Amino acid sequence: MNASTIALALAGLAATLAPAGAQDKPLLGIVSISATEANNVRYIAGATAAAEKAGWTVSVIDAAGSADQANSAIQNFAGRGAGAIIDMVFPYSSIGAGLAAAKDAGIPVVTWGGGLGSSVAATNGSGAPIAQPVIEKMIADLGGQGSLLALTYRTGEVCRNREVLLDEMLKASPGITVTKNEVRIPGYFEDGAQYANAWLASHPAGDGNLAIWGCWDDPAIGAIGALRQQGRDDVKVYGVNGNAQAIENVQNGHMTATAWEDSYTEGQRMVEMLDEIRKAGADWTPRAAEVPAILVTQDTVADFVKQHPEALGK
Repeated sequence: MNASTIALALAGLAATLAPAGAQDKPLLGIVSISATEANNVRYIAGATAAAEKAGWTVSVIDAAGSADQANSAIQNFAGRGAGAIIDMVFPYSSIGAGLAAAKDAGIPVVTWGGGLGSSVAATNGSGAPIAQPVIEKMIADLGGQGSLLALTYRTGEVCRNREVLLDEMLKASPGITVTKNEVRIPGYFEDGAQYANAWLASHPAGDGNLAIWGCWDDPAIGAIGALRQQGRDDVKVYGVNGNAQAIENVQNGHMTATAWEDSYTEGQRMVEMLDEIRKAGADWTPRAAEVPAILVTQDTVADFVKQHPEALGK
């Protein structure tokens, strides 16, 4: 099942009951922070492929960036007797009501980027490790001096952890001045462009080393739109996750670097753990099952695409 198929199916999934003949299959409930965002789509595709192979029925609810909707969705799946629930990106601290309902029903909850804590059984896709190689390159490219626009998103655990890492790593480079703007979900492309336009107005060409960093690719891609509209080629742009559009922007020189997160494999691995988690019950020890990221730059993108054509949806 490819990403586009998953994206087309998402609109009706929340209200769709299990198909005829699926009643005997365990239900896997997936609660996504943004089910049409590229990295979310890849994760859902990987999880769905592994779930179908293992005999699960899959249902996806798009919480559209709302923790309240995420809690309601998890409670909904608990009421439907799901065999397991995947929380995508919402930090465990913001889904307490949902976790409580799932725990009362004896249903394991795992997270993608939501962290380990409370009653969460497993996690992967943790934000900071994936962002680290991009932040390291960005600081090196700036040479410790310049101005940085950081496009953040604090509702999601992944971006929040990436911002913390950014702050920590920048402590050794006090010559880099940082402006932060928080984008919305939905609305991240538009916000990225709007904040970039405002920032560019006070950072004209020739104003030292300039860079824009998105805590994931899409806000940075929105910023690229503003840069191209203004004819600005003096600003380096960095993203994280390595979605197809970001890889294409690295190829054509509009993005300096991104880190490719193999979210399809992350979804597969998480689902492959579920039977073990369910069988172990109270004896299960919570754990992380991380998949390392790959730094993609303008120097390495050609070789990367040869090795990972799936990164461009091929």
